[in-house]
Amino acid sequence: MKKLVVIGLDCADPSLVFDEFLDGLPTLRSLMARSEYGVLRSSTPPITVPAWMCMVTGKDPGQLGVYGFEHRYGPGYTETEIASSAVLRHPTAWDLLGRRGLHSIVLGVPMTYPPRPIRGALITGILTPSEASPYTYPSSLKAQVEAWVGPYRYDIPYFRHQDRAQLIPDVRRMTEQRFRLASQLAANRPWDFLMVIEMGPDRMHHAFWSDHDPTHPSHDPSSPFCSALREYYEFLDAQLGMFLHTVPTDADVVVVSDHGAQAMRGGFCLNEWLMERGDLTLHRHPTERTGIDPLIRHGAVDWSRTRAWGTGGYCGRIFANIRGRQPNGTLSESETERYLGDVSSALKEIPLHGNDRRIETKTFRPSEIYREVNGHPPDLLVHFGDLAWRSIGSVGLGQLQSSENDTGPDHANHRTEGLYIRPPHGRPPGRGPEQQITDVHGWILDHFVVKEVGEFVP
Repeated sequence: MKKLVVIGLDCADPSLVFDEFLDGLPTLRSLMARSEYGVLRSSTPPITVPAWMCMVTGKDPGQLGVYGFEHRYGPGYTETEIASSAVLRHPTAWDLLGRRGLHSIVLGVPMTYPPRPIRGALITGILTPSEASPYTYPSSLKAQVEAWVGPYRYDIPYFRHQDRAQLIPDVRRMTEQRFRLASQLAANRPWDFLMVIEMGPDRMHHAFWSDHDPTHPSHDPSSPFCSALREYYEFLDAQLGMFLHTVPTDADVVVVSDHGAQAMRGGFCLNEWLMERGDLTLHRHPTERTGIDPLIRHGAVDWSRTRAWGTGGYCGRIFANIRGRQPNGTLSESETERYLGDVSSALKEIPLHGNDRRIETKTFRPSEIYREVNGHPPDLLVHFGDLAWRSIGSVGLGQLQSSENDTGPDHANHRTEGLYIRPPHGRPPGRGPEQQITDVHGWILDHFVVKEVGEFVP
């Protein structure tokens, strides 16, 4: 049975890979020439967590009970934690392969920390607390990893606050190290399936999209970084090519991204808007920008007069304050339905700053878009401007719209269109139909003729 390699490029955008940068990407161009390729529709919301786990489990966020980097483990106001492998209750593709005696190498997949047992080798991805953390399975592999590549760089944790000139070589070192480690693992560990995720495209997009994109509101054609994205993609393609030279020539290769990227046009201050409507009431209003989570933790919210609160990020999340669910709920269940309908309608009418053109906001109810709704989801998901606008969760800005991200400088937001490149399976190579991110799980199992059956106990 042929080996299978899945290469994940976080945030890699189809418009860049398939069109704009293609001439400078010989490795990806060669794969495309003998593959089917096209748009891979991401999860809702289209963000790293939960998107990669949707891909490798075949489950949507509602089934996983994971709706973002911040995971709510209870109905209270402060019951949140960073999403981790500890909350997963569905088997990944490599779990199912392991049941059949197949060996996997898993490198850099988000939400694999802390590492769980695997038939093979696993190195965790972003959200690993530090290089001192136990980031490998088996645990003895950590010493070997560091002997091969030195201290392991799983991410650039402060990419939004780092000097941009320094960020470029830092991201390149991370990318080079990731693929060098993948080559060492492929050469020295038994494997049938190998999956490696590289975060570099995402970090570069958020830092340099305005320099690249002449339509970006902050574009400066004289910027010294105008070619930074193109040059990084060419570097990434070269690293990918060197890695592929170390795997068997008859191995099947799949390339995927979890979502794409687009210019961030601005941000909408969700909690400022809820306060303006009288839906969110504070005991005291901050005089400078303050995140909603610190305000909640320090008792600044008057829950007796609050119907809802929201969080920021690539998309907005609104949580209704429901009696019998939240400790100090104010809305009955019947009132909640009417209230969320009213909020949804009002959000869709919000105009752009300075004119009366709408942002084209989309709202989603979890019960309407997911096959199941587990855990503690937001009551309403909001894509401002079809994700061209970011949700600003902070208050104290004194405005409803912002040109900046409240968590640090940012030039890009996500879009739902990621990409795939995969063997054509008897069809002519070329552009293929749009696929869903959850389909990738089935591609992996079908390659090894493995079916998902039985219960999974993590």
